[in-house]
Amino acid sequence: MDAELVALASTAGTAVVTALTTDLWQRAQASVGSLWRRAHPERADTVEAELTETRTLLLAAPEGDAAEVSADEWRLRFRRLLATRPDLAEELRRVVAEDLAPALPPQPQGTSTVFNATVSGHGRVYQSAGDQTINER
Repeated sequence: MDAELVALASTAGTAVVTALTTDLWQRAQASVGSLWRRAHPERADTVEAELTETRTLLLAAPEGDAAEVSADEWRLRFRRLLATRPDLAEELRRVVAEDLAPALPPQPQGTSTVFNATVSGHGRVYQSAGDQTINER
């Protein structure tokens, strides 16, 4: 799976779990349910019910205890969804940006750097987003 889709699935998993503990939870449930309806209509009602179960678990657990486990589960679900239906990536981006992002803490402004490298044979790759010293012998 492409790194961009993995990152999207991760963001979506975190965002949906965060939204479930806020006033946005019904909006998150409807948006994620709608996404699943497009991909796997037979599973959409189950996914919506599982979101409700996750919300109940999160609200009953001591703060933070269940959140990371739940976020990991939803990240994995979104990864599986995008692995089978990469065409839904744009729709998931929209759901995250419009329906789930208000639940997330603001991201620091600045630039981000993404590195991708492929090496074969005896090749070497050196990547840095800042200072780098290389001493070869």
